[in-house]
Amino acid sequence: MTSVQPLVVSAPVGEPTPDLSAAEVRVLEAIDAQALVLDLVELIRVPSVTGSDAESELQHRQAQQLAALGFDVDAWKLDLAALASHPDFPGTEAPRTEGHGVVGVLGDDAAVPALVLQGHVDVVPTGDLDKWPGRDPFSGAISAGSLHGRGACDMKAGVAANMAVARALVASGVRLERSFAVHAVVGEEDGGLGAFATMLRGHRGEAAVITEPTSTNLVVGNAGALTFELRVSGRAAHGSARLSGYSAIDAFLPIRSALVELERVRNAHPDPLFDGNALPYPISIGILRAGDWASSVPDLLVAEGRLGVQLGEPVALARAALEAAVAEACQRDPWLRDHPVRVGWPGGQFASGQLDVAHPLVDEVIGAIAITERRAARLAGAPYGSDLRLYAGMGGIPTLHYGPGDVRYAHAPREQVPIDELIATTRSLALLAARRCGAHL
Repeated sequence: MTSVQPLVVSAPVGEPTPDLSAAEVRVLEAIDAQALVLDLVELIRVPSVTGSDAESELQHRQAQQLAALGFDVDAWKLDLAALASHPDFPGTEAPRTEGHGVVGVLGDDAAVPALVLQGHVDVVPTGDLDKWPGRDPFSGAISAGSLHGRGACDMKAGVAANMAVARALVASGVRLERSFAVHAVVGEEDGGLGAFATMLRGHRGEAAVITEPTSTNLVVGNAGALTFELRVSGRAAHGSARLSGYSAIDAFLPIRSALVELERVRNAHPDPLFDGNALPYPISIGILRAGDWASSVPDLLVAEGRLGVQLGEPVALARAALEAAVAEACQRDPWLRDHPVRVGWPGGQFASGQLDVAHPLVDEVIGAIAITERRAARLAGAPYGSDLRLYAGMGGIPTLHYGPGDVRYAHAPREQVPIDELIATTRSLALLAARRCGAHL
């Protein structure tokens, strides 16, 4: 088991200052950095791949921890059939037999919480184990000041930070004028099932921060991401008589070119929030399947990928843009004109989501960061879909992302999060919670 050495971190003195009230000082001093890191190590060591039993295990653990802190906890088993039949169902991709929701509220559970901290406990599969140090993607190893393993960045560091804030509010002994909530959800990686279920259950908040990795920025807008499927027909033949058939792989090539051009057009004028991002709305093919015998000409190619949705773009228009590009490519190609590609939309369907930058939550988070981290925060947009659009859309909750880690490490065998960034972010979130919820002695 990886040992965690005692951590020495800066902390405010135990006296109020012009920037901090006595209650806020008390909350910041109650943050236990050692417990925070140990909690993240334990979270990483549970292989909570989307839809797995381990995902449910972590939800039960989150519920137990919140209950032990004195939170009023709503822990429920998701009705998967009812959710799937809902007209706004966000879609799923991973196989699933069960799912659980967890919401904990500290304070008046009848009142709308002043702040919600939300995180998802599920992680993506590990990929090739040989790419991971020691072939162990769930080690929770600490090296060079960072914690490593699947989920370290996306987003168990955020989940650990949320729980550390909850512990600090309780351990500090402060009283809250308004309630505080922690939401733990499942299924974010393949569509947002847990957030969808949480909103349908009626849980709300005056404001929410989803602690996804943001590279020290405030993410106030998410591009969407729609999973698509392309079925491209060919004509089977023996490999020795290739010219008597038509390879579905060859038939796909003009479609691939059309998607590259569509991607170029859709990224020509991105929102200023994506300044510095060369490709905020990617079109990516993640899976290609063709053929069933090495010496046969394949008569079917299936391509599965994701289409980036522009900020504020209706999902129907994004789908229509891809369908039109595919149809036009088919009309230009002699084979595809008579054998048009079929387009489907299975799996996760993430709309875009955005917070008005004039909302007070933005300045509140910026102010907390300025005090605890002594730096200016930058507003940014994220090129991936997230639960933000469900909280802001279905829930009507002003929502942004702020959390530890760099998303470039997510979904990769080098996944990691710096420990000092984890602690710093947690302190900012704790100060935000103390202020939003009116902490006093």
